[in-house]
Amino acid sequence: MNDNTATDTLDLKILDTLQQDVPLVARPWEAIAARLDIPEALLLERLRHLNEEGVIRGISPIVESRALGITAATLVALPVPAERIREVAGLINAYPEVSHNFRRDHYYSLWFTLSAESKEALEQLLSEILTKTGFSRDRILDLPTVNKIKIDVRFPLAPDRREAP
Repeated sequence: MNDNTATDTLDLKILDTLQQDVPLVARPWEAIAARLDIPEALLLERLRHLNEEGVIRGISPIVESRALGITAATLVALPVPAERIREVAGLINAYPEVSHNFRRDHYYSLWFTLSAESKEALEQLLSEILTKTGFSRDRILDLPTVNKIKIDVRFPLAPDRREAP
């Protein structure tokens, strides 16, 4: 949150709760509201406000890619000049196999993750992206996934959670 966003303890408790499991039931918001001991309508109103303020961008599942046949992934860094960032990012974002694309204040200014069903398919996709963006292999960083480690990151936000040992 930033100084321009008004949040209170209830908003922080809602954000904490959303970092836990969202139940796969017919009325998940009702179940989450019950966890928080508030009416479902209030939860939805608060979520709308948090979304409008840019505190949350969305609520989505975490998909286990290997279970879907996606077995190869890499992190790629490109040295994109500032005047080409939007153009190159747009080309990269057109690929559904790209899950993240972000800018860094560094020589390697644009980083993205790319996934595919096999190393061969991954190589083909990366070659296509490099051709479209005009970068050669010797100018990029290609950091393929060797060991997949999933880390569960949660940020305790509500005062009672921050004070816990």
